[in-house]
Amino acid sequence: MIRAARLFPAFPAVLIIASCLVQDNEAVEVNNLRPSAWPLITIDPYTNCWALGDTLCSTTTKHWTGKDMPLTGILTVDGIPYRFLGAPSHSMPCTGQQEVAEPLQKSASPADGEGPTKWEGLLQGFATSCERCAEQKGANVQAMNTYFSFECGPVALDVTFTATLFLADFELVSRPVNYISTSVQSLDGARHEISLRILASELWSLNTPDQDYECGSGTTPAPRHKGRAGGYPIRHSVPLTWVRAGSKDQNVLGRKGDDVRIDWGWFYLAGSGKGWRADGETMALERDFGRIRSGNAFAMVAYDDVRSIRYFGEDLYPWWNRGGNRTIFDALRAAAADYKSLMNRSRAFDRALYDEAKERGGTRYADLCAVAYRQAVTAHKLVAGPDGEPFWFSKENNSNGSIGTVDVTYPSFPIFRKYSPRLLEAMLNPIFNYSESGRWTKPFPAHDLGTYPIAEGQTYPYDMPVEEAGNMILLTAIIPSAEGYSWRHRETLTRWAEYLLQFGYNPDNQLCTDDFAGRLAHNVNLSAKAICALGAFGQMAAGWAEIAACKDEGDSYRELAAKFTSAAREMAARWVVDASDGDHYRLTFDQEGTWSQKYNLVWDKLLGLDLFPESVIRTELDWYLKVQNRYGLPLDSRRAYTKIDWILWTASMAEDRETFEALVSPVWDFENETIDRVPMGDWVWTDKPEHLKMIARSVVGGFFLPLL
Repeated sequence: MIRAARLFPAFPAVLIIASCLVQDNEAVEVNNLRPSAWPLITIDPYTNCWALGDTLCSTTTKHWTGKDMPLTGILTVDGIPYRFLGAPSHSMPCTGQQEVAEPLQKSASPADGEGPTKWEGLLQGFATSCERCAEQKGANVQAMNTYFSFECGPVALDVTFTATLFLADFELVSRPVNYISTSVQSLDGARHEISLRILASELWSLNTPDQDYECGSGTTPAPRHKGRAGGYPIRHSVPLTWVRAGSKDQNVLGRKGDDVRIDWGWFYLAGSGKGWRADGETMALERDFGRIRSGNAFAMVAYDDVRSIRYFGEDLYPWWNRGGNRTIFDALRAAAADYKSLMNRSRAFDRALYDEAKERGGTRYADLCAVAYRQAVTAHKLVAGPDGEPFWFSKENNSNGSIGTVDVTYPSFPIFRKYSPRLLEAMLNPIFNYSESGRWTKPFPAHDLGTYPIAEGQTYPYDMPVEEAGNMILLTAIIPSAEGYSWRHRETLTRWAEYLLQFGYNPDNQLCTDDFAGRLAHNVNLSAKAICALGAFGQMAAGWAEIAACKDEGDSYRELAAKFTSAAREMAARWVVDASDGDHYRLTFDQEGTWSQKYNLVWDKLLGLDLFPESVIRTELDWYLKVQNRYGLPLDSRRAYTKIDWILWTASMAEDRETFEALVSPVWDFENETIDRVPMGDWVWTDKPEHLKMIARSVVGGFFLPLL
């Protein structure tokens, strides 16, 4: 049983022994991209942990915001400890074998104000005993799994981090549990005394290190009877051994913002079955394998956030506990029982995704999709709305922290339309609810619903009238059987369409989704969005006519459909003339010698609107190949920066593989070569491998548009 792995240039070529859970002769796909960060634990915007170095033990693991989220793994072989995960401290970076212990600086304790924190004290003791760093032999990122392989003296170690984010399964999407799997194999054929130790920090449950906290440990007995516990079927009868940490204040939903971490609820590190030992004082979980040639074990990382989102005064439960009658131990037991099947399913999903992306756009495109998957998904939280309906809230990471931002849903939608259209509906539900409740009264949609995790009305200080109206209409239209979903919101959609009919063709000086570039009047790409949205509305209205026919109201909707379809066609014909600049189309209608990415034109193809001549897209793509830079196609003619999600949208309009790969390949180069070790950024320079801002955002879900 052999699996392949991503090998860094500095590493020798090796083959890696697989976990026993991989079927015989079943290979894991190889991602040749060196990501800017390695996804480890990805549950939601708060429980979101990454490795930011070339090797897993070169740096302290961190939250996407860059703040420490320490997680350490140690494999002891014949009495010699090998650290494979995390770094002992910032003052002691992992540089290889024979590390020399250095004293840690004394800092205030969150508990008593004196001495080092528990975490620093633990690391101080560990630093004097751990003299070896496991030798990393390879790493490989796939959609749901991140694989690492090591040699710990005479033993090979495989470590896999897994988030089972099957988007069509709301129970699994919302289950707040990830897995850390380990598999060991003797390299010399001899038996070796082996033990595993995984340590976590109280910082997983705090916003800042100076907050008071509590740690603890315990063993939760197995249920005595078969049946159901907390709504979950009881499929096994083994106990859970766990450690946990949480703030003393437990101010549930008491903090909002962007550069903010959760400080309510409880973080858990848990093992299932016999052999696990827990130490709550040091937040450590241990497993003694004994004297073996091979073995494997898995631990679980979980977070019980109690309540997830405040929606206009109501504190909403996470979807997995939507009835309020489940406990985190129910979720952990279910995760433990499902472990083997979910590991095999996740690997099968990874292979299917990678193979489909590779067939569509080549290995580089497949590599990017694999890296983007977990980042796109876990910038969201699935909760039960006020009436029990699913609400899928995004967090606008690293830009302003907004919740439910419409023009963040817009670029990210392809991954959800591809794998779970119901989640796309769940993204739109809160915005429709906001508009139809009377709280939002403007003739176009809100930009957002608040600042995460508090959704009590738009907090962004500026409106995006044409942008958001076009976005909501188009996103509704792309839902399968859109007539049924849109029928429920037809009055709201009609109001937005009427606004676009009046103001969409030649927008005034206003913001679009690329608001970092400032206001822009006569925006040609924004105009294209409005035109496509009007065409899409005409399609939906035609569908409403069929629904309303049984009520003898079909004629009015047929007239509505004809009105907006005709307007869209007339506007598109004008656009081709007004926006033309010879061998390309302009940035604004009134500025010669300018250009921009026309990524919004993709809707003409996606929805089969047939509004714009095919020559428009061919002309634009030919121009883009002439003006793109080393690391990608600039957003427009004003500056050398770009949005990589829009590049993938633009590339998806290419009919030929050569053009598609020519546009996508520089994005792969950027991610592979960037000097910034952060979760994938989407606002980046195209003439140097550096990002500007906006990391760890859901918009990389746009990478999946070519698969629609």
